[in-house]
Amino acid sequence: MHRSLLAAVALVALFAGSVQAQTLVATSNIIVRALDRTFDFTSDTTTSIRDSKIVLAARDDAASFVASQGAIRGAQLEAAFGTIRSRVPEAEHASDQVLAEAILAR
Repeated sequence: MHRSLLAAVALVALFAGSVQAQTLVATSNIIVRALDRTFDFTSDTTTSIRDSKIVLAARDDAASFVASQGAIRGAQLEAAFGTIRSRVPEAEHASDQVLAEAILAR
């Protein structure tokens, strides 16, 4: 009896973990695509995020942030988060992890 209950709990936990991982991947993909569209957009009056010195300078901080699972937060990365969130409406509510991964993906 206890084994079947334990097995059922384990299956539910595995399923829940899988659903959360898929949700994170889907959210990351949406944000990366939105940032990619914004990065590709340039005009005479708008500076591209791709060319933003603030975002470019944050790549090392973003790598440290991702590698440390958010434990290391550099000042340049914080500035880049603010820049991206202010210029990209889709990124306004994105997690810091998703934004850091998007910075590294460029």
